[in-house]
Amino acid sequence: MSKKSILSFIKDLPNICSLMGLVCSILAIYFMFIGIYQIAMIGMIWAVGFDWADGIIARKIQNRTKEEKIFGGQLDLLIDIVSYGIAPAILILSFSNFNPLFLLPALIMLIFGVMRLSYFSTFGLSEEAKYTGLAIDNNSIVLVFIFIFSGYFDKIVFSILLGIVGVFLAILNISDIKTPKLSGNPVNVLILSIYIVIITAFYTYSFLVF
Repeated sequence: MSKKSILSFIKDLPNICSLMGLVCSILAIYFMFIGIYQIAMIGMIWAVGFDWADGIIARKIQNRTKEEKIFGGQLDLLIDIVSYGIAPAILILSFSNFNPLFLLPALIMLIFGVMRLSYFSTFGLSEEAKYTGLAIDNNSIVLVFIFIFSGYFDKIVFSILLGIVGVFLAILNISDIKTPKLSGNPVNVLILSIYIVIITAFYTYSFLVF
């Protein structure tokens, strides 16, 4: 039996969602580099939305092949590195004007994030169907919320705050705490959807007005 082509997997709906999340994360990173953080925050939170959506859709599709499931899992993992590892690290570096002092929190977030994802890829959920360590998508959810208050602080002070929060989240990512799989609960999906709409509206208004 011949192997499927690489591009044939792009027709799989969960993979389309995953790739849309990647697009959101790349756009977020781009807008971080040029200093338009309102749009960057929208990109970060929509990346979370697409990440949750790909899992929900994948669980509902009954006829996916073994290869499609493996490919989708690997694709999701690699995109998570960009969305929840690289993007938050660049946020901290960019907002601090790439001050070398902020390399440490950025590296901690990225290294711990990669370790967290690798651990989950190896061991999956615990026996209680919970994550070991804080699920890394929570990092973006928290940072996007905290960034709402960036205008109330001096830039360097808020950069330090971002770094502290980022390191704290990274420590939780690799801790032994057990956290539930939030995306598996319809109520949580609804809450995230409302959160995404509110965050998008807030940052869109902030961008257009200020």
